[in-house]
Amino acid sequence: MEQAIDLKAKLATFEGHWQPRTVCDYNGHDVMVAKIQGEYHWHAHPDTDDFFLVLEGEIEIDLEGGRTVRLAPGQMFVVPRGVQHRPRAAKEAHILLIEPTGTPNSGDAATAAPRRVI
Repeated sequence: MEQAIDLKAKLATFEGHWQPRTVCDYNGHDVMVAKIQGEYHWHAHPDTDDFFLVLEGEIEIDLEGGRTVRLAPGQMFVVPRGVQHRPRAAKEAHILLIEPTGTPNSGDAATAAPRRVI
């Protein structure tokens, strides 16, 4: 990669929520953007932490035990590996995610969104 990546332009290339798109690889990790709205289901990643950075809009991440983390643009949160969580957004939000390549976004390979590179 020898050019800057315009995340806003990448987000403009697709529609649909909860369908992350990989914009580049970084040391064996996928750097992804996603549009989210509504609630995702409760899940956990047993082998890796889950990194969220809000680019636009606001999101909430419900954590096991009743805690909720609220994030605005420019804020990030890392869900520790193995912790049950549920991201949600009342209105469409855009996020950046970083996960080891091959990590199922749902925590389960059988229900994970396919890897899409843009």
